[in-house]
Amino acid sequence: MKYLLSFCWIFWALQTTAQFKKPVVVQIQTPQAQCIECKTRIEQFLKTEEGIAKVVVDIKKKITTVTFLSDRTNIENIKTALNNIGFDADNLTAEPEQYKRLPLCCKRTEDGGGPPKKKP
Repeated sequence: MKYLLSFCWIFWALQTTAQFKKPVVVQIQTPQAQCIECKTRIEQFLKTEEGIAKVVVDIKKKITTVTFLSDRTNIENIKTALNNIGFDADNLTAEPEQYKRLPLCCKRTEDGGGPPKKKP
């Protein structure tokens, strides 16, 4: 009986540790992330996506660092989610309809976007 209980305990321990995969951390170039509004918009939206544990947007470097669980999502899904809210992500461009809905400060600089200009 002791051996059976020991075997069951070891089997259970191996099963539970095998289920916990290490989170994956990736950095995605988000060239439009240039103001606090962009940062807030990206972080709040991505945190609601399944499998994403942490999102940090660096507006100075224009990089979004995402920590996610690889068994629930992948980097392509994350880039698509960014595109679906109107932001470019690495080599993928934003959805045109969602891009139009962004505030001016969150748009590409060639479209007149960017952070507000300081007055002299």
